[in-house]
Amino acid sequence: QHEHGPGDEEDGRDAGRRRPVITEAEFLARRESVDRVMVVRSKEGRIQIGVLEDGVLVEHYVARSQESSLIGNVYLGRVQNVLPSMEAAFVDIGRGRNAVLYSGEVDWEAAFEGAEWFHWTGITPALGPKPRAAVERACRAAKAAGATVSCDLNFRSKLWTTDEAQATMRPLMEHVDVCIANEEDAEKCLGMRAGETDVHGAELDEAGYFELAKRLKREFDFEAVAITLRESFSASHNGWSAVLHDDRQCAEPVRSTRYDIQIVDRVGGGDSFASGLIAGRLQKDDSREALEFAVAASCLKQTIPGDFNLVSRAEVDKLAAGGGSGRVER
Repeated sequence: QHEHGPGDEEDGRDAGRRRPVITEAEFLARRESVDRVMVVRSKEGRIQIGVLEDGVLVEHYVARSQESSLIGNVYLGRVQNVLPSMEAAFVDIGRGRNAVLYSGEVDWEAAFEGAEWFHWTGITPALGPKPRAAVERACRAAKAAGATVSCDLNFRSKLWTTDEAQATMRPLMEHVDVCIANEEDAEKCLGMRAGETDVHGAELDEAGYFELAKRLKREFDFEAVAITLRESFSASHNGWSAVLHDDRQCAEPVRSTRYDIQIVDRVGGGDSFASGLIAGRLQKDDSREALEFAVAASCLKQTIPGDFNLVSRAEVDKLAAGGGSGRVER
């Protein structure tokens, strides 16, 4: 019989630290052997995230809803400290902690239950084959649930080539109701050019944008097409407006109020336009008002540092109803 000496416990811990990373076969076998579910809920001023394996809680995080860092964006990436090849989605839960959702674990029907709108951007399918497949699955599930699907084309040359983008994005347009783009996105992702526009020279071909909106709507059978128009006089001085063409009050393409902006931070300008357009189309009866709301929201964002639009609905409505002066009151 072995008698434990004073160093045995330390030796055991050292052996544990030296254990090799599990093999892919072991990892996959474990993944197949358990029922793993991530649960997120908000109740009584708190956000809770739980990960259950075979009904047993193995990870739990709770935060007060007024804390500065709650549930952030979902990041597609690779699982660290397990296997470099295992792809998953990471949910940022603040303070340097992540929850992990492995591919194939999303209950799409449950995810879209009661949803009115699903929005995605071209950045996600540019990340790789599995994110592309996830986007298509999500779009199909959203449509099956009766939700409107919108897409901001968002071409990023560091993520893929024009040929790669068009090969992926054009087929995905089958699932899109509302397409949001600028002139570069439309050309790089869908192969359609906006007339003789020279953005950097601050020369816009308005008729070319109108024709582009019509062509996009006609070819892909969109319910609505929104195109942002930026005139770059300098890095800090831009003109800003947008065109909307839809099946409602913008049956003929309409250009919004044009704003003259002294830029503080352009980051987030496109996202704030998209979110403003979604909110406007959900909450306003006239699509021209939705367009004005979206342009005003994104205009205000570009006068604010950071990537978050720190304005109220009342401030956006006030600017949108400002009589067409195109001046921003701060």
